[in-house]
Amino acid sequence: MMSAKKRAPFGRLAVLGLQHVLVMYTGCVTVPLAFGAATGLDTATIALLINADLLVAGVVTMIQGAGAGRVLGVRMPVMAGAAFTAVAPMILIAGEYGLQAVYGSMIAAGIFGLLAAWPFAKAARFFPPLVSGVVITVVGLALIGVGVNLVVGSDPKAADYAAPSRLALAAFVVIVILLVARFGRGFLAQTGVLLGLLAGTAVAVPLGLVDPSAARGADWIGVSAPFHFGAPEFPPVAVISMCVVMLVLFAESTADLIAVAELTGKELTTADMARGLAADGLSGVLGGVMNAFLDTVFAQNVGLVSMTRVRSRHVATVAGAVLVALGLVPKLGAVVAGLPGPVVGAAGLVMFATVAAVGISTLRKVEFEGTQNLLIVAVSLGRRGMCEGCDSAQLVSPDNRRMPRPSGRGGIRLPA
Repeated sequence: MMSAKKRAPFGRLAVLGLQHVLVMYTGCVTVPLAFGAATGLDTATIALLINADLLVAGVVTMIQGAGAGRVLGVRMPVMAGAAFTAVAPMILIAGEYGLQAVYGSMIAAGIFGLLAAWPFAKAARFFPPLVSGVVITVVGLALIGVGVNLVVGSDPKAADYAAPSRLALAAFVVIVILLVARFGRGFLAQTGVLLGLLAGTAVAVPLGLVDPSAARGADWIGVSAPFHFGAPEFPPVAVISMCVVMLVLFAESTADLIAVAELTGKELTTADMARGLAADGLSGVLGGVMNAFLDTVFAQNVGLVSMTRVRSRHVATVAGAVLVALGLVPKLGAVVAGLPGPVVGAAGLVMFATVAAVGISTLRKVEFEGTQNLLIVAVSLGRRGMCEGCDSAQLVSPDNRRMPRPSGRGGIRLPA
């Protein structure tokens, strides 16, 4: 077991840090893939989002591990990555206001997170499992629809919409993920999604579903320009929505930070918690400027800490540096952005459904007998269903054409 304070040789730290990156990499890049596909962005723009996502996640992870004075960073072996929770609200904001509003509201939410980190850390113990369980379940259920659209296609009039080949490819990816999870051991069992993506892409190549042109034209070294989609905008409704998302991320990160503290034997003070949550807030500011996403503590890496029993926070610092390096390679982002929709959608279905399952698991801790808690859960889920119906209705015009979606520069792309 590696001590939380003793620093291992750099070679070992590099291997352990790379292992953390491999465990969380797929989940991290799935967010920009799903968001880009749902908002109609082209492959080159999605590649830009992937690189920006890795870059910001790497910076925040380094801060979580090494700390930044008495202000930022929990100083524990935790990994930060793009949050699934923010995907659905970002897609809705993009469709209503454009991409400038997405990143403007993200910046506002980041500033709000920096200011709210300390009060939230002090009040975290008052958040019951009923609240966090319902929120996580609803978010997971909302995200499942994003995965389905990636599998079947976004245009019902397209020739390949819900084609048997797309459905079969998605089913193959899900089967690979399940087989690896069921029969894999140790680290291999945690790479099921990554292996599913690789296997699905290999099958998609002869089907003509992989476009390598974007990767060929991408640079080897580069960084995305700030405010790629234009000057940020701050519609009040979008800002409020993203601030609520930030509070949800705080609830998720709080649970994971407590778990890592127990695994490493660290006494997690209110100040430690506040610094860790403030790093989530910083991700909003950096993500809004650099065209990335809100970050949260990744739960799968908590499991890796439990499995390896590596306590050193320096592992997270090195892993963050690896993510930053990956974020500076546009060609890698272009390769990942070129993954077929059915492949990404199938992996997303598994991961998004897992989010909902985590919420259901949290609700197991709730006392339902003799309380109104069951009614609260029912109303929350019913309201989410009503919202889904409204969203679906808004996406189709009276003449059965799909309504406009955001373009790559934050405007609206008119339907053909």
